[in-house]
Amino acid sequence: MRRGFTNILSGDVQTAAEFYEKLLGMRRHFESDWFIILIHEAMDGWEFGILQRDHDVVPAPVRSAPAGVIVTFVVDDCDRLHRAAVDLGADIIEPPTDMPYGQRRMLLRDPDGTVLDISAPTVPMR
Repeated sequence: MRRGFTNILSGDVQTAAEFYEKLLGMRRHFESDWFIILIHEAMDGWEFGILQRDHDVVPAPVRSAPAGVIVTFVVDDCDRLHRAAVDLGADIIEPPTDMPYGQRRMLLRDPDGTVLDISAPTVPMR
């Protein structure tokens, strides 16, 4: 395999990109009017695409709102990101909660409804 990355669909790629930049500190690696690729300096080789939902390259049957997907980001401080998400006016589904598997987790929706799991380890990772 040469490359792999996740794309999410958005009604407004600029607004979605700004959300991820402000919340998670991502930056733009590639940008057009219908597609943006974000990267993060701490994750070499990782890419996160935001694709305009109604663009011709997106088949009509898959343009609907996201369902059955949770995108997880593991961070150092879930509570700090919760405060940032509140400041951004994000739809918080579940505030930071200690989970039995050794992480503190927050669930929220991005501006297009994609469910995000923002988690931070509460025990040392192996």
